[in-house]
Amino acid sequence: MPKSTVHHNFVIGVDIGGTKIAAGLVDRVTGEISRQMRSPMPARGEASEGLAAVLSAIDHVLRKGGTAPHAVEGIGICAPGPLDPTSGVVINPPNLPCWRNFPLSSEVSRAYCVPVKLDNDANAAALAETLWGAGRGHRSVFYATIGTGIGTGIVLNGQIYHGRTGAAGEGGHMTIDCDGMVCACGKRGCIETLASGPAIAKDARAQLATNGGKSSALLDLAGGNAEAVTSEMVGRAYQAGDPIARRVLEDTIEFLSVWLGNIVDLLEPDVIIMGGGVAAILSPFFDKIRERLPKFCINPRCGEIPLVEAFYRAEAGIAGGAALCSETLVPK
Repeated sequence: MPKSTVHHNFVIGVDIGGTKIAAGLVDRVTGEISRQMRSPMPARGEASEGLAAVLSAIDHVLRKGGTAPHAVEGIGICAPGPLDPTSGVVINPPNLPCWRNFPLSSEVSRAYCVPVKLDNDANAAALAETLWGAGRGHRSVFYATIGTGIGTGIVLNGQIYHGRTGAAGEGGHMTIDCDGMVCACGKRGCIETLASGPAIAKDARAQLATNGGKSSALLDLAGGNAEAVTSEMVGRAYQAGDPIARRVLEDTIEFLSVWLGNIVDLLEPDVIIMGGGVAAILSPFFDKIRERLPKFCINPRCGEIPLVEAFYRAEAGIAGGAALCSETLVPK
């Protein structure tokens, strides 16, 4: 092993998902990520197997640069909820059945003898954007990650807003249509059921079914099989001028405008940041969303709030984990 290197301003960020673990060494001052790696997560194995996979990922990052565990200032971990960020316990996430009331923070801290922080991915990504990304310089930040679902995080005066029990910030499950379809959370008409990646694909498939057999770039991208349509295909078809893709995305931004109007009336953040795979598809519509906000918002100055794409993309989880160890750097 190479001689151990001391990294006084560095922390390790870990992103745990249902199928993968990503980890990297992060400069806690600049947010720059180095020496990152990805490995499988045995989500349906034993609790000890899940922990071993996390420790192996951290070990890999440390070994890659000859870094001793005590040479980093902390380890921050993003994991699916529900979880308790205060105690560092993973409670019962559907995507990680290996862990039930599992003390992840204390187990990792015991292995490396450094402080360990735990939070959900959207909260942590919101903090990373506040520290080093698109929210830098702002005191109040609303962050949304739009992908398979919609997750949100709120940062107020440099700190994640967790609420009374740590369960706050579930903006993706705000009801927009009380008579709408049932969400996986059990409520009806959540914004997640209307504007997530699967919701966009579902709307596109429905519109193709009523297209009367007319030619469509979207259907061509799906190989003629409407059931194979994805949100990524909708974005590509929109770029090609497909009218169905345009209608689907216009429906989506209408839902998002209603939702964000409520967010602005409730929080009036300094900036709204969107991340996740669907944000790149929707970014050409950000100006249109801001133009629509006055229709769904009583705040007369809602149009002044920037709506921007996130700085961190695929690496949001690693940066978010690192940000949990760097929260004290955010100006209050």
